[in-house]
Amino acid sequence: MTNSELSAFSAADLTLEEKASLTSGANFWSTKAIDRVGVPSVFMTDGPHGVRKQTGSGDHLGLDDSVPATCFPPAVALGSTWDPELLVRVGTALGEEAAAEDVAVLLGPGINIKRSPLCGRNFEYLSEDPIVSGVLGSALVRGLQSQGVGASLKHFAANNQETDRLRVSADVDIRPLREIYLRGFQRVVTEAKPWTVMCSYNRINGVYASENPWLLTDVLRGEWGFEGIVVSDWGAVNNRVAGVAAGLDLEMPSSGGRTDAEVVAAVTDGSLDEAALDTAVDRLLQLAVRATAGRNPDAVYSVDDHHALAREVAGRSIVLLRNENGVLPLAADASAGTIAVIGEFARTPRYQGAGSSQINPTRLDTALEELRALAGGRSIEFAPGFSITTDAAAATDAAALTAEAVALAAASDVAVLFLGLPGDEESEGFDREHLELPAVQTELLDAVLAVTSNVVVVLSNGGVVRVSGWADRVQAIVEGWLLGQAGGGAIADVLFGSVNPSGRLAETIPVRLEDTSSYTDFPGEFGHVRYGEGLFVGYRHFDRHDLAVSYPFGHGLSYTTFTYSDASVAPVAGSDASGDLEVRVTVTNTGAVAGREVVQVYSTVEGSTVIRPERELKGFASVALEAGESAEVVVTIRREDLAYFHPIADRWVVEGAAVTFAIGASSRDLRATVSIDLVGDELILPLDADSTIGEWLEHPVVGQVLGAAMASAAGAGGEAGMFGDPAILKMMASMPIGRVASFPNSPISSEALDELINTVNV
Repeated sequence: MTNSELSAFSAADLTLEEKASLTSGANFWSTKAIDRVGVPSVFMTDGPHGVRKQTGSGDHLGLDDSVPATCFPPAVALGSTWDPELLVRVGTALGEEAAAEDVAVLLGPGINIKRSPLCGRNFEYLSEDPIVSGVLGSALVRGLQSQGVGASLKHFAANNQETDRLRVSADVDIRPLREIYLRGFQRVVTEAKPWTVMCSYNRINGVYASENPWLLTDVLRGEWGFEGIVVSDWGAVNNRVAGVAAGLDLEMPSSGGRTDAEVVAAVTDGSLDEAALDTAVDRLLQLAVRATAGRNPDAVYSVDDHHALAREVAGRSIVLLRNENGVLPLAADASAGTIAVIGEFARTPRYQGAGSSQINPTRLDTALEELRALAGGRSIEFAPGFSITTDAAAATDAAALTAEAVALAAASDVAVLFLGLPGDEESEGFDREHLELPAVQTELLDAVLAVTSNVVVVLSNGGVVRVSGWADRVQAIVEGWLLGQAGGGAIADVLFGSVNPSGRLAETIPVRLEDTSSYTDFPGEFGHVRYGEGLFVGYRHFDRHDLAVSYPFGHGLSYTTFTYSDASVAPVAGSDASGDLEVRVTVTNTGAVAGREVVQVYSTVEGSTVIRPERELKGFASVALEAGESAEVVVTIRREDLAYFHPIADRWVVEGAAVTFAIGASSRDLRATVSIDLVGDELILPLDADSTIGEWLEHPVVGQVLGAAMASAAGAGGEAGMFGDPAILKMMASMPIGRVASFPNSPISSEALDELINTVNV
């Protein structure tokens, strides 16, 4: 069947059994083909930071070999770039490799919010903030799909832990659900239009994501206009029939025909409307059209070019947390003395997370080799310091390894310690139990600090680790995250100054776990996890409670310095204060070397009538400047990003108020403020007998009628005189008006109230 013929094909051309078969996988990675009419199979494979196409039948957990592919930095690193243009390039490269491997859909990106630093899969997510996640997620999808390969945006939704992930109910109030956990998905769906969205394993407020009509149909399709297919996470389907009815188009992987038969039986006995099945089938047929049109049998890619891109991106992902006395960059000069490189991670890199996203890299750089390549005539000596295995022999050797490392550090001019988390401490499938580095590593650090103060720590970790207790005792800290196959070279580039670090934290590093917002509500119990912190996730929580942090959201140092001046805010050209806004600021590189600054814009709504964080990120921009160069940076603030979700009106509302925008280099390094008066959205809420007197009096029309009636009753004296007492009225403001209507001598009768209700809700 040609692509044009397939485009004209529909569910009406298939038998009931064929239609049911299309809505589940043929095997682990492919959809079913229907040879009778020429409907092709569609091949999917894991991402999101590389093409994990397995050579065998597939096992999802990464135990089978996969074809070599470029292992780009995982999302934990990509999020720290704060640069959508760079992520478009990564997505494009992923698309090129997927096309070369004849992959139609790459499963990614993952944009779930980092609600807790303990989530075992945080390495696969971008940020604790929905604006960062949404902007960068959109960039990845645009790049990937520019190559005729579909994205699968995941995991939809509120998949913020691994503990009990296949059944736990994420119990979230509507405002945080909308404003924090769905906002990034909304942006990617509406802006980048991914081919597929992957629904998560968990329940949301008691309903499985895979059979949640509000999530999959009302919101995703009805509000956001999504036209692609919803695919289940692998094994996420609880009830296939309920899933089809709710808007789930494709169950993966294959159920061996069992759930196909359930769908056929449900349509036959009338418990499933065949129209719902037809809708899913038509969407799947359109996916086949897209996959066929995007297929390029001549697609190839350059392994060398993609490795170079992976190195560039890894270098842009590194966050310089601390750099006392300008110890970095290191001089590549024999006269600068010996460098002691300590830590097994320098020789055996931890470069990606564990689980379904493990990539078989085309090559793998090590920091030790790359440091030696850039050191010029400077001597570099190595000691492993610790073992990354957990067997008995490693424990026995710990003392000897420590002694060797301490001796090397004492004899060297600077010690660079590579510390981090072993792969068995963070992975898909389980959550972390603490934020600590392994004890053998912190003991090594203490021992080295006892013989030298000139210590640089390089971290390798997929989730944040606690640095309080030792951060102020070392000269520099380089947060290296998991940097992909070229991370070793990128670390060497940053340490020697070939690359000026420009990464910024996309998540807060707390002083201690107990300070985090989800501490008392993670990971829940008895099949439920309560999102009791509401809106106050990450930096929103720390700022609201004025808590000290080790390093704030947005933080990152450079080998140069930047100043901000001439800040302003105004509506975008051709608009007014009821449209999008532009925040402008001039940034100057006041140092001696070229560098890149990430300008961040945070909003505060003055005198808001609803609960809000102290400040929220609303936009950002990355700008590269030569030494001494200035540039005006423009950050567009979308009006919809200034809205809150009103649970009674069930819609987004922009509040008419003065908004202050703080502009700076982190959530706690704010350099300038500008303000503007927003034109608010009209908000007239439905009223009934259960609405309070205060809500009735605030209504722009009937409020005046009710106020006049109360004043008239008060003037009549007697018991009704209480309606003229301001203190009594303040007390009564929270009373449902239906209760007051039954009072003796009430200013409004039950009959009059019914008339008002009919009038106000017309």
